[in-house]
Amino acid sequence: MSPARLLDLGLRPYREVWELQRRLHDAVQDGREPDTWILVEHHPVVTLGRQAKRENLLLSPEALAARGIDLVEIERGGDVTYHGPGQLVVYPIRRLERFREVVPLVRSLEGAVIECCAQFGVTGIRWSEHAGVWVGGKSICAIGLAVKKMVSLHGLALNVATELDYDRLINPCGLSDRGITSLCAETGRPVTVAEAKPVLLQALSSAFVLRQAQDDTEAQDDTEAQDDTEAQDDTEAQDDTEAQDDTEAQDDTDFRMAPSRMTPSRMALSSG
Repeated sequence: MSPARLLDLGLRPYREVWELQRRLHDAVQDGREPDTWILVEHHPVVTLGRQAKRENLLLSPEALAARGIDLVEIERGGDVTYHGPGQLVVYPIRRLERFREVVPLVRSLEGAVIECCAQFGVTGIRWSEHAGVWVGGKSICAIGLAVKKMVSLHGLALNVATELDYDRLINPCGLSDRGITSLCAETGRPVTVAEAKPVLLQALSSAFVLRQAQDDTEAQDDTEAQDDTEAQDDTEAQDDTEAQDDTEAQDDTDFRMAPSRMTPSRMALSSG
């Protein structure tokens, strides 16, 4: 069982992490890096997938920019999505042995989120028509994956303490008849990302048989051991002209992070 790396990046701009995903995807695909799971919060951003309809963007790009909200057109499937502070985002950059593993991966992510919600006394359910987790008809977690060269990109976005007025900016996921909610809204008390994160990780460990393989100090040393030449090589993004699965995704960015700002740990990971 190969060790998979967990990168907890804190609050980071979307474009930076988008590029990091793409670089890691290439490295995982050709065997230079192990499977890597990214945990992150984003500064406010609206992303447009390949099937996005402009009518689901309720404000002009100029109006979004005036509010400090980035707008990014990305390669994932699906429609329009919002990310912002208070939302816990998980991107599994994970090798798949067979393409038929994509749907089980989505279902396992949904199951982990449902288990996480249950730990807060919130009942989440699946909806057969759309990937994600729902509470009383409202979306609490969006899930979208892309698969290129049999390696997944993007992942899930769990509303923990997210400001819930972003449906004034977009029709989330292109759905105008479904509301949005969060762990804070459903529990009626403050819930922080720091509180929800270990709960979600524990649920993911049940779904993916995660185990700690190396402590944070050792993993930090490993990260800092890369020389500047390797970091520069990793920064160069390869253009990908190959077709990708229409399974929905989240996103990537132009990314150069100082190792001291990362808090990575290594885990062994396999599908359960």
